[in-house]
Amino acid sequence: MLFITNRFPKQNIETEIGRIFDFDLENNASSNSVFFCERTGKKEYTEIGSIDFLTRLKESKYRQVLIYIHGFSNLPEDVFAGAQEFRDLCEKQKKKEVLVIPLIWPCDNDLGVVQDYWDDQKAADQSGFPFARVLEKFLAWRNDEKLNPSDNPCLKRINVLAHSMGNRVLRETLSVWKKYDLPQGVPLIFRNTFLVAADVVNETLHEGEKGEVICHASRNVIVYHASDDLALRASKISNLKNKIASRRLGHTGPEKIDETPQNVYSVDCDDVNNSYDRPKGHSYFRSGSNKGSPGKVFKHIFACLLSGRVFPDDEDRRTSIINSKKKS
Repeated sequence: MLFITNRFPKQNIETEIGRIFDFDLENNASSNSVFFCERTGKKEYTEIGSIDFLTRLKESKYRQVLIYIHGFSNLPEDVFAGAQEFRDLCEKQKKKEVLVIPLIWPCDNDLGVVQDYWDDQKAADQSGFPFARVLEKFLAWRNDEKLNPSDNPCLKRINVLAHSMGNRVLRETLSVWKKYDLPQGVPLIFRNTFLVAADVVNETLHEGEKGEVICHASRNVIVYHASDDLALRASKISNLKNKIASRRLGHTGPEKIDETPQNVYSVDCDDVNNSYDRPKGHSYFRSGSNKGSPGKVFKHIFACLLSGRVFPDDEDRRTSIINSKKKS
C-alpha cells in the first residue's frame, strides 16, 4: 500500500530512494519534511520518493484515487488497518475502481484520551505546512511536460476522505496552501471530499470561515454526522477543559447550511452509527453491522465516487438521512 507521511522516521530526514523507513512512534512532532513510501508488510516500509509515487498512481489500473486522512490517536498500523478495510470494501463493490492512499500525520501514543486529544490537535494544525508541500509537488509534477506529457496526461479522479480530526488536517493544509502558494485561490483538485465525524467547529464551512477553502477545492463536499457520536463528546469535553466552547461539525452537520457554498451536502447518520461502531459510534463509514460487509454510509460514499453526484435524482437537494429500516 502506498502512503504519504510527515511523521519522523528513526532514520535521518533526508530522502533516500529505496531505504527502509521506520516510524519513530515516540516522536509526535510534525516534521517539515514529507515522505512518499510503500508499505510492503506489517511494520515494513520503504521510501520511494515523490516522482515514483506519482508515476505509480498514474500507471495503476485504478480509475480513481481516494486520499484517506485518519483521526486522532491512530498509530500507523491502525491507519493501515482502516485503509485496508475501506479498500477491500471498494473492491467488493467494483474491482480496480478506487485506490486508497493513507495520509499519515503524527498522533500521540501517550495514555489518556484527553491528553492525546490536545496533543494531536496541535500536531494536526502543524501538519498543514508539510502537506501543503505535497499539493505543490503534485501540481509541479502534473505541469511537467517531461514527467507528465500532454499527450499522456494523468486522468485519475482524486477524492479525499477525512475522518474525525483528519478534517482539521485537511482544513489547515488547504488554508496554508492558499495563503502561501495560491493567494488568488486554490484549483478544483478534488472530485468528492467526504468529511466524516468531523472534529472541527460546525461553522467551519460557512462562507468567510477558514474551512470554506475546502469547498473551493472540491466539486462536492459531503458532511456525514451523528449527534450521539461518543468520541466527539470526548472532544467537546477536552475543548471545554481548554476554554473552547463549540459544537462539532460531526455532531450536527453545518450550523446553517444556507450559509455554506452550494456544493456542500449534509447526511445524518444518527440511525446507524452506533450499530456500525459500538459503543463510540465514530467510525461508521466502513463496514456495517458485520465487519467486511458494506454499511449504508459506505454505500453512499461509494455511489458518490462512481457518479460524482450526491443526490442524482434531485439536484437541488442538500440534506439526507441514512435510516436503519433495512440492516446492513
